[in-house]
Amino acid sequence: MAKDRPVYMGPRLRRLRRELGLTQADMAADLDISASYVALLERNQRPLTADMLLRLARTYKLDMAEVAGDGGAEQTARLQAVLKDPMFADIDLPQLATGDVAVNYPGITEALLRLYTSYREEHLALADRGADTEPQEDVADPVAESRRFLAARRNSFPLLDDAAEKLATEAEAEGGLIAWLKAKHNLRVRRLPSDVMAGSMRRLDRHRDAVLLDDALDGASSAFQLALQIAYLEMRKFFDAILKDGQFAGESGRRLARRALASYGAAAILMPYTAFAKAVEARRYDVEALARQFGASFEQTAHRLTTLQKPGQERVPFFFLRVDPAGNVSKRLDGAGFPFARHGGSCPLWSV
Repeated sequence: MAKDRPVYMGPRLRRLRRELGLTQADMAADLDISASYVALLERNQRPLTADMLLRLARTYKLDMAEVAGDGGAEQTARLQAVLKDPMFADIDLPQLATGDVAVNYPGITEALLRLYTSYREEHLALADRGADTEPQEDVADPVAESRRFLAARRNSFPLLDDAAEKLATEAEAEGGLIAWLKAKHNLRVRRLPSDVMAGSMRRLDRHRDAVLLDDALDGASSAFQLALQIAYLEMRKFFDAILKDGQFAGESGRRLARRALASYGAAAILMPYTAFAKAVEARRYDVEALARQFGASFEQTAHRLTTLQKPGQERVPFFFLRVDPAGNVSKRLDGAGFPFARHGGSCPLWSV
């Protein structure tokens, strides 16, 4: 029988250690190995043995499948997606070679992915600046910064999708979002009149341990606001990790991007990636049918359709525009690399 291929998962082990707030010496003491051996594992200079996987799972009470991961399949899929860019069209890049690079050189792979994302952001920023017809002061536009941040990543954040799937499973086992909030955070849900809410759709009342919702919200909007609160409670560390690589001139753009990530996380809780990706094919991308299946609104479902670009599990790429009767574009999202007009877009003669 052929031997199994050695498992190298240094970056994943390093990320796990940092999420647990441990030094290499701390982890070495927990696992009864030397700190130098932990360093070798994290640099992919030693394979992770079955015994070590078991130790990790038992010591830190982790799911074995979560620890073992996908053997580099996600990194390979991400790298292959980047290499589909037309700028690489004249280079022979066999899939097997790409997979070998992703598995055997994860650090280089991550560096290339970050470099490409930065290139995309700067490319979009240059397009914005180049569209200006008159010289003006270089004043940062927070909305444009947030849009560039999302567009450079094709509005796809697998880290949030994975975290949301776990939260959705927990909530379903608990009996729903309201029951989960009560069990996990001791928060009850109260509905108050709009005049009491003073223009807010949702508020977290720490003094009374309650999530307050506007009682004028319909079922889909109420569920989204609850999921949004859960995203803020449970996904902050993921938001920080994603935003760390963003290019923001000021805090306003970063805050807008954080809000966008929170909304992404909420939608991913209500419409978990794996289940939603299967449903879109079964329903042939029927937005209304998908909305009924997941208890979401038409707009929420349309938003989610723009996010189905998880490496290795891509679906048809969509872009999203919300336009009023006069032709004003009030919202746009993109998972397809669609060439939106960077400026203007308010022509009242434009009929969608």
